[in-house]
Amino acid sequence: MNDARSRQIIIAGAGVAGLTAALAFAERGYPVKLLEQAQRLEAAGAGIQLSPNATRILQKLGVLDRLLPAALRPEAVVLKDAATLRDLARVPLGQAAEARWGAPYLVAHRADLQAALLAQAAERPEIELITGARVAGIAKDAQEVAVTVEADGRVIEARGRLLVGADGVWSSVRTLLAGKEAAFGKSRFSGELAWRATVAAKSAAGDAFARIGAADCVTTFLHPGFHMVAYPVSKGSAFNLAAFTKGERMAEGWSGQADPAILTAALRGTAPGLAELVALAGPWTAFPIHTVDQKQWTSPQGIALIGDAAHAMTPFAAQGAAMAIEDAATLAAIVADFHADPAGSLQVWENLRRPRVAKAARRGAVNRLAWHAAGPVAIARNLFLAMRSPDKLAADLDWLYGWE
Repeated sequence: MNDARSRQIIIAGAGVAGLTAALAFAERGYPVKLLEQAQRLEAAGAGIQLSPNATRILQKLGVLDRLLPAALRPEAVVLKDAATLRDLARVPLGQAAEARWGAPYLVAHRADLQAALLAQAAERPEIELITGARVAGIAKDAQEVAVTVEADGRVIEARGRLLVGADGVWSSVRTLLAGKEAAFGKSRFSGELAWRATVAAKSAAGDAFARIGAADCVTTFLHPGFHMVAYPVSKGSAFNLAAFTKGERMAEGWSGQADPAILTAALRGTAPGLAELVALAGPWTAFPIHTVDQKQWTSPQGIALIGDAAHAMTPFAAQGAAMAIEDAATLAAIVADFHADPAGSLQVWENLRRPRVAKAARRGAVNRLAWHAAGPVAIARNLFLAMRSPDKLAADLDWLYGWE
């Protein structure tokens, strides 16, 4: 295998995980072939929260300066009781977050993040982006991984040192591996639906939110039947709303139609102002929340899964994108450090990442239980939050946001 091919990195998926991985490998001098199944790159979802553990990496990769003009720095995360609209807790962000964790906490449109990543990737000659390219087969010989790619009605082969599956919850790379190794499987519906809407600040729904929430904060309304997260996007000209309820399994895909009566029923017992906001913000788009819990993230074949392809988690810690960004940066660093031992580098990376990703997932599970608490459990939650100062609540996140 010639030197160029010995360093070639093939990445499936040009979302947040794949683009970050491409930049991280290019930063270390690796040529990257980035394969994207879609003919055009279109970001799924609406708003995204980027905590300091993610923005710190984006800063090192030259992406943050491109994103900042389209992003906002919320002043705090505010937890509110959905029935009374009373503040339960406040975690300071803004300048306090940057001083404490060394990088900003941002909210933005997912499309703005992807655009910033793409613009940075376009300036790296090491990165070749191929759209309309579907991974159809994977093979491994003694020295390299060979990927069969269907692109523009023809079949081509890409060969290189490493294949990175960054192709999301319904990963084609993971599906192909599942046919060869029992440790690779499918995604699982979590039983939860995410309901999303974006409302203009200067609209009836925007006015309804202004009456019950803070325009410069991430506001989370807590209720036994559901919770809703709201925050500004587009420099404050709009608000991203995401509500979470139990729901039935939908067809696999990023969005679909679900009975709005599910969301309406979940609102019983909430404050009239919150019910008014939900009514005015419609129509809502429902997103089924799928999780992935892989026994393996890497294969001796020279393949690694990152982000949602490896460990899609519920969004209740707002760490899905951050964990994918961390995956990408750490994988590139360890592969470079262990260049002479490709298989060993993948195992080292997986051993390093698993405990942290598992801890982030557990934090999300705890948040979900706390935010949907009822009765005595909700009373205990409120008492606990009342006893924690804003500084102590921030300190509880040092392990997550202060990670290097």
